[in-house]
Amino acid sequence: MSLEDELLKQRLERIREIEALGYRAYGRRYEFTHTIPDILAAYGAKTAEELTPELRVRSAGRVMQLRHMGKAGFAHLQQNGERLQIYVKKDAVGERDFQLFKMLDIGDIVGVEGYLFRTRTGELTVHAEKLEFLSKTLLSMPEKWHGLEDVETRYRQRYLDLIANPEVRKVFVTRARIISSLRRQLEARGFIEVETPMMQPLYGGATARPFVTHHNTLDIDLYLRIAPELYLKRLVVGGLERVYEINRNFRNEGLSTHHNPEFTMLEFYQAYTDYRGLMDFSAELLAQTALDATGAATVEFEGHKLDFSRLERYSMREAVVHFWEGGEAPALEDVCDPGWLSRHSGKATAGEALTDIFERAVEHKLIQPTIIYDYPVETSPLSKNKPEDPAFVERFEIYAAGMEIGNAYTELNDPQEQRRRFEMQLGMRERGDEEAHQMDEDYVRALAYAMPPTGGEGIGIDRLTMLLTGSRSIRDVILFPLLRPEGAIGLAAQMRELDRQ
Repeated sequence: MSLEDELLKQRLERIREIEALGYRAYGRRYEFTHTIPDILAAYGAKTAEELTPELRVRSAGRVMQLRHMGKAGFAHLQQNGERLQIYVKKDAVGERDFQLFKMLDIGDIVGVEGYLFRTRTGELTVHAEKLEFLSKTLLSMPEKWHGLEDVETRYRQRYLDLIANPEVRKVFVTRARIISSLRRQLEARGFIEVETPMMQPLYGGATARPFVTHHNTLDIDLYLRIAPELYLKRLVVGGLERVYEINRNFRNEGLSTHHNPEFTMLEFYQAYTDYRGLMDFSAELLAQTALDATGAATVEFEGHKLDFSRLERYSMREAVVHFWEGGEAPALEDVCDPGWLSRHSGKATAGEALTDIFERAVEHKLIQPTIIYDYPVETSPLSKNKPEDPAFVERFEIYAAGMEIGNAYTELNDPQEQRRRFEMQLGMRERGDEEAHQMDEDYVRALAYAMPPTGGEGIGIDRLTMLLTGSRSIRDVILFPLLRPEGAIGLAAQMRELDRQ
């Protein structure tokens, strides 16, 4: 029998011992007066004298440390990422509860009732008068002083990561604050939250490969959405002039520190504005979100101080000139020259070549929050042309720490031009671009009913959370990132094997 099997056998035997004392191994509802964070916030600064007369509390948590000393002992309970010491003395809790205390394992969940005091070392502690057993752990907990460092284990068993590394919890609390801030700001400006289909008969709204599924009853293939954009703009046509959705998207692409096939986006659309209006709105939105989530507009990320109180702005052509390295920097006229572009990129058109050069030479240098605007029409099938330069569209992207975190544009609302753009994308698909946009006849029909001038924007929640929490990988800010299937034997199989022995 392996050590792991032996430990599991001991824990199962401990359940019978606990039940023999009259406790339930997996208890029921437990009424408490305070959470552990409540106790620390309210009484953590009080002196021993200020804790008298008795301040009684009733709380619960997971046992994280145990220290036995004859007829007394100490334990630390953890709840919501915070720890509190309890003191258990046989004379105070009685024979039965003290026997329970001696049977506890690290990882068990218990309730405690008693009064607060400070030990000789000054630590705030609950002097226990009653214990309640609430849930038994069958597996050994990772030891905090060793840390749960194996990345695969941390992502696959996020529950252990949250227990062993309380700082991980703070990342996801911050993520929740980011989403709450964005939602609050949008609703304060008259936006309404909507929901659009995740399974779609025709995918669109972005250039990406989809996941394919099949509906048995209808006998049709469906696609997990790569973006909600075309559905949200249908709603603008229908008169919902300020809409947003915090949505899960699915793109059948590779894995990296910046990419997960399932990710979260905020998308919003505002009638009667354009990409210039959204630039100003984005600056306000991101600055306030940083303040709400972290308490400051400036955050640390990989050794850089990122200042969200201001967004630098460059056109794509200006960015190539400004951030050029290696040899003589081109002039703005060079970047406008199709010949120069073709010499520096093998792409088929000038617009594709400019985008290729930008992505290779500039993106990774955009450390401070920066807006890059005016994109080639070839890479922006849903954006409105610039009147003075139809080869470009009214589009911008937001970058920080070398990552794209937002994408916005003045929406194309001319149905005839939209059809031509879709046909251009079909041509790119025929040349081998698997991510080129498909033709969406119903969307063209919706535009034919007239969509008001509109600006639309998407912001990546996962990448924004990375920046505001100092997380190096997108997997650190997604509770359950996609991983390969686990090959190890499961707990259920181990328990069945023990039953047969």
